Amino acid sequence: MLDQYGRNITYLRLSVTELCNLRCRYCMPEDGVCKKRHEDMLTEEEMLSAIRACASLGIRKLRITGGEPLVKPNLVSLCAQASQVEGIEELCLTTNGVLLPALAKPLHEAGARRLNISLDTLDEEKFRYITRIGKLADVLRGIDAALEAGFEKIKINAVLIGGFNDNEIADLAALTKRLPIDVRFIELMPMYDSGDFGPEAFIPYTKVTEALPELEPLPADGSVARLYRLPGAQGNIGLISPVSAHFCKECNRIRITCDGKIKPCLHSPDELSLKGLSEDEMREQLRSAIFCKPQWHGELSYTARSRAKRNMNQIGG
Repeated sequence: MLDQYGRNITYLRLSVTELCNLRCRYCMPEDGVCKKRHEDMLTEEEMLSAIRACASLGIRKLRITGGEPLVKPNLVSLCAQASQVEGIEELCLTTNGVLLPALAKPLHEAGARRLNISLDTLDEEKFRYITRIGKLADVLRGIDAALEAGFEKIKINAVLIGGFNDNEIADLAALTKRLPIDVRFIELMPMYDSGDFGPEAFIPYTKVTEALPELEPLPADGSVARLYRLPGAQGNIGLISPVSAHFCKECNRIRITCDGKIKPCLHSPDELSLKGLSEDEMREQLRSAIFCKPQWHGELSYTARSRAKRNMNQIGG
């Protein structure tokens, strides 16, 4: 379906939970989130109804997100059913990787074919700092499990943070030489004012090309990432710039939160509710949300915070 600016919206990011087994500083508060009442959250059947409604409007790619989606007890069942929805051609997940040793194979068998795994540092102490409670070894085991399970594409998402991991750009990029995976550097977004990051943390994607002058540019593949490859690498380097060089003109996605709110734009406060609606009613609500998708998200910077009115874990990473 086309929005009012002629963009073809084909990509749904569905959050299945706000909960997470880590506490990353750019994503959620240290003490986690207040659990919502069960009746305020989308049920599995409501999520499937929403997916079917989206597919009927032209959604072809579905990404399951959170919070951390792998903490949701019925995730494998949801994926198995979602992968069979008519019109859904690609089922992907974004995860911190901690629970992949046990779930990578079942998720692949349920129809998931692509994984994005969050990993901002290869230093154990820095990993514990950024996640507050995590262990780097758990994520590394998760990456190994994902490779063994046979996913078609595995991407490592590294949030680029000045003064934290900008001195690890080369080490993170080198993963694409050792393993058949992509590494994507994503500019830090000012999602909420936690006080954890000062203005020096918000650095542009060009820091990566400066640190890796040997990068070879690749043709665009229809995603929002600028693509490169290191000589002799097995995987690509992707650079995503929502702050310094936004890609709103090419944005083809909508989001649904786990409490049933459609967010046509990640950084907009506008939300439309799906909770309690029939599938036909969901379809009409989604049609309205897609058509009214904002032209762009507005300025983002250390001083111009996101207007989303939610932390990232409450929207879906």
